[in-house]
Amino acid sequence: MDELPCRKPVNVLFVCVGNSCRSQMAEAWARHLAPDKVRAFSAGSAPFGRIVPETYMVMAEKGITLDGQTSKGLREIPVAEMDVVVSMGCEVACPVPVGFKGRIIEWDIPDPFSGDLDFCREVRDLIESQVKDLLNSLEEQPSASS
Repeated sequence: MDELPCRKPVNVLFVCVGNSCRSQMAEAWARHLAPDKVRAFSAGSAPFGRIVPETYMVMAEKGITLDGQTSKGLREIPVAEMDVVVSMGCEVACPVPVGFKGRIIEWDIPDPFSGDLDFCREVRDLIESQVKDLLNSLEEQPSASS
C-alpha cells in the first residue's frame, strides 16, 4: 500500500485507570507495530505512578520494550491534539476537550493489575489483537491531522 509522503502520524491515546498495565501495553504495541504511522501515548485516570513488573515481563516475552514509557495522568498528555482516544475499559472515562474532533473508542479489556502472569499474558494478547484492529482501521481512513 503506497502512502503519501505528507501524511502525518496519527496521535493515539490509550487510557486506563492506573497507567501501569493495559494502556502501557497498548502504547508499546502501537509503537512497535506502526512506528511511522502513529504517535502513541498512554495515561491513567488515577495513575499508579509506575509500571508494574509484570507488564515489563509479559511484553519482553514478545520482544517489546517499554523504554521511555512512564506512568502518568491525563493532565500530562495534550488530549486536544489526539486524533483517537481509546478507553481500555473498567468504566474509565477520558475527559475530552469541548469541540474535540477525534474518534473516541471504547474497549472492554480486563484489568490485569494484581493478577497472575498467565492472566497478564491473556490481557497482553487481547490488547495486541485490539491494537492491530485499530491500526488496520486507521489505514482505511484518512488521518484527522492531515
